[in-house]
Amino acid sequence: MLQELSNLIVADNTGAKRAMCFRILKQRKEYAHLGDFIRVAIKEASPTGVVKKGSVANAVVIRTGASITRADGSSVHFDQNACVLLDSNRKNPIGTRVFGPVPRELRELNKDNPTLHQLYMKILSMAPEVV
Repeated sequence: MLQELSNLIVADNTGAKRAMCFRILKQRKEYAHLGDFIRVAIKEASPTGVVKKGSVANAVVIRTGASITRADGSSVHFDQNACVLLDSNRKNPIGTRVFGPVPRELRELNKDNPTLHQLYMKILSMAPEVV
């Protein structure tokens, strides 16, 4: 679960290292969960990266510290919150690689909406490990 002013690790190769969530883009805007869209401000970035410090970007949450309960009764949680930066119309990731594991629950999200499901599948295909 993320809320506004939460810090996240940027888990792609855009050059951004740390970001802060300042807006949650969904109907109930209290908390953001896995797969939700957020607006972030880049707080720390590499000088040779695509995005610069202080810029504003769209992102999707791919890891949270809150537990995710699975259908078989097991749960998984991560040490840090992480996101992947998206382009301005929220259809494609900016980076070409995703660092760290991604939970397999992204695969089941928004199967009724083909554009969102396609975005999640792109993120899953770029990840080195699906947990």
